[in-house]
Amino acid sequence: MSKTGFPKLTREMAERRSELAPVQDSAFHVFSKAVFQKGALPSKTKQLIAVAAAHITQCPYCIRGHTRSAKRAGASDEEVMEAIWVAVEMKAGAAFTHAAIALETLEDLKDKD
Repeated sequence: MSKTGFPKLTREMAERRSELAPVQDSAFHVFSKAVFQKGALPSKTKQLIAVAAAHITQCPYCIRGHTRSAKRAGASDEEVMEAIWVAVEMKAGAAFTHAAIALETLEDLKDKD
């Protein structure tokens, strides 16, 4: 167990995952490699997006892996942290805007009183 409370990923786990579903495992790796290749967006930008997305999905493995990949792609510590703050705003923004659902519900309840 790692300090995050999630199992530490090992080569044996990766091999077992591939052994149990080789077609899917291979397809995922090919897809992932294609997604992060330089295209209209540079690889560094794609990795910074992945860092932000990993924080929104709260995947500790993705946070660690994409932070490392962003650094390898040339991202500064400040760029990584800014990407995280974008994720924070998006997550908080979603909660903020979803207040409309609660407000609408409260209005609907008034009409029924």
